Amino acid sequence: MRSQAILEFGSPLKEIETPTPEPKGTEVLLKVHNAGVCHSDVHIHDGYFDLGGGNKLPMANIKLPHTLGHEIEGEVVAVGPEVQGIKVGTRYAAFPWIGCGKCPSCLRGEENICVGGPRQLGCSNGCPGGYATHVIVPHPRYLIDYGNVDPALGAAYMCSGLTAYAAMKKVGKVAAADQVLVLGVGGVGMMGVQFAKALFGKGPLAADIDEGRLEAAKKAGASATYNTKDPESAKKLMADTNGGAIAVVDFVGSEATHAYAMQTVRRGGKIIIVGLFGGAMQMPLPMFPFRTISIGGSMVGSLSETQEMMELVRAGKVDPIPYQKRALADANKTLDDLRAGRIVGRVVLTPQG
Repeated sequence: MRSQAILEFGSPLKEIETPTPEPKGTEVLLKVHNAGVCHSDVHIHDGYFDLGGGNKLPMANIKLPHTLGHEIEGEVVAVGPEVQGIKVGTRYAAFPWIGCGKCPSCLRGEENICVGGPRQLGCSNGCPGGYATHVIVPHPRYLIDYGNVDPALGAAYMCSGLTAYAAMKKVGKVAAADQVLVLGVGGVGMMGVQFAKALFGKGPLAADIDEGRLEAAKKAGASATYNTKDPESAKKLMADTNGGAIAVVDFVGSEATHAYAMQTVRRGGKIIIVGLFGGAMQMPLPMFPFRTISIGGSMVGSLSETQEMMELVRAGKVDPIPYQKRALADANKTLDDLRAGRIVGRVVLTPQG
């Protein structure tokens, strides 16, 4: 099998060839047809997350070489001897956020926030991902039926879709007069626009620094858009909403976007941080009770949330986001384009193309 692998953090990926794995026990071998490229891949490729103030969280737990890619769709080509009910030749998306199965989080059904030793495809040590011709999925329960959805989008829903869906669920109830702000409308934020429409029955507000992405968000159903480079945009949003958004879902997670969220969330509202761009925040503690705001995080979603999300998708209640396909050999170019903010929607690599 061929893979685009990290041999050294921060250096270009290299194509390597290794023996195609043979599935054991409950394992399933997929021939990868589509592998979405996510901003988390950029951070793993760099070898760290930015904690602000010059501090970094290194990828010390990932040993190299490592194959990225956690948005995976492919064809079953072999199964382990303990697998039942899965036919060779059938195509599925792969839920990548796999936990140890034993810790309190996993036992609650929240494998995505496993504390006992996650086995996340493309993101955890010893768990190669989809920037390859083949990938092992440890159990059939992680194979997701995407119905008649475009297979490339079936792959993208496993992170960008699930991340957006789970974050929007955390918003809770939205009254007729309330507005939700999607902050950052890249690939995940565009999914956020779609799931806000599906869950709240109306388009959200959208804010970004890029007019092209804002135009795409407007076409996707955002009710109004704001360019955060405009120093008056936060004041305009506050006026347009009669006091700010009831929830700001930050799909960037930078110091600049958090500052914008703090300016535009209404008293009693929520800020939900999803993106991992990096940085730090500081806020006087009395302001929490004075403004009665809550600030929380959202990390992808659970297997049960994936099934909920895919019911909406298969029922046609979620419009597709824009995407483009590229060859697996273009993985480095795609990561660079993502770093530079040159991508609208999603790029999906095609290892078999």
